[in-house]
Amino acid sequence: MVFPKQVNTILLILFLFFFIYESKGASYSSGSHTGVHGDDTTALPNVKVNLSVYYGSLCQSCAVFIIKDLENIFYNGLISIVNLQLVPWANAYVNNTNNSISCQNGPEECKLNSLESCVLNLYPNVDTQYAVIVCLEFMAIDGRFNRWNDCLNQLDLPKQPILNCLKRGNGIELGKKYINETAQLYPPPSLLPWVVVNNEPIGNDYANVTYYVCKAYRGVAVPEACNLHLK
Repeated sequence: MVFPKQVNTILLILFLFFFIYESKGASYSSGSHTGVHGDDTTALPNVKVNLSVYYGSLCQSCAVFIIKDLENIFYNGLISIVNLQLVPWANAYVNNTNNSISCQNGPEECKLNSLESCVLNLYPNVDTQYAVIVCLEFMAIDGRFNRWNDCLNQLDLPKQPILNCLKRGNGIELGKKYINETAQLYPPPSLLPWVVVNNEPIGNDYANVTYYVCKAYRGVAVPEACNLHLK
């Protein structure tokens, strides 16, 4: 999934424009449905689905998932029923000898993981988090992740808080927490991205994450997008 740089830049700008400025309403209907594994569930008010994505910032399949598949959660308005947690540093480990971190795709991935950790920590709003991360992953696919400041400029976000986070080593410390969290998963990740819906991994079917979110949702008002995916 490598495009000419100019085409990628145009696509990124268009994506961010529509993501930030387009207001898409979500339709809802009432009723009960089935859980992730097909069990009957009782509709409950205001119960969100926990969706966790464990990934590496220079993992090609992770970037495609974040840009293409996860975008549907926002586009269809399903983010209103989801607690989304993005967890970088998957497949990284802490060297107990010198307390450093090694990443699956080398030092450059560690740098980008640190950057994305700072973003996730500094911007608690999930829309902002996703907008920045998807921009960075676009840059990563295009081999231009060192120009991360372009993403902040396009989103009108200040770069100094990110620089401060990186200079203080906060990105690395956050990384150690993410690595520890990933190590607690059972079963452990066998592929990336490792997508977990309500504590249940969906394995290599992660491209159908919308389906699993809808299956797991137990709220009273069922988004119209779920009615389409559960037919």
